Order: sequence, then structure tokens, then C-alpha cells
Amino acid sequence: MPDMSASMSLAATDLVSLADLDQNKVTPGVLGFIVFAVMALAVWGLMKSMNKHMRKVDFKEPADPGTDGHPADTSARRS
Repeated sequence: MPDMSASMSLAATDLVSLADLDQNKVTPGVLGFIVFAVMALAVWGLMKSMNKHMRKVDFKEPADPGTDGHPADTSARRS
């Protein structure tokens, strides 16, 4: 059976190597997360507002003038 302490020390050295940060590597950091979170909240608010306004819109179109039994005036369209 393999020694558990050897595998634990190997895992610990992997974590230590991950903790060493390269100073030349650029990361977004906390400021990038805050900006992203604010933008996500703004989009969520806009979508919620849009849904509220879209529920108020009446999509029923008025009936065509020629469908109520009276002939439509076609002379105005020809000129």
C-alpha cells in the first residue's frame, strides 16, 4: 500500500506552487470582479424593467378597413 504521507506532501507542494504568483501575469483582481458584478446587476435591472414595460404593450392590431363589410377606398391608393 502506498504511503499516504508521500501523496499528501506531493499535494501540498502542488498547492504551494499554485500560491506562487507570477509578477508579470496580469489578473482582473477584486476591482474587475466588482465592475463585472455591477454590470451584471445593471443588466438584470434593465431586463426586469423591460419585461414590466412589455407586459403593458397591447399587441392587438386594428381591423383592416375593408373587412368590416364596406369596400375600401382604392382610389386614394392609386395616386
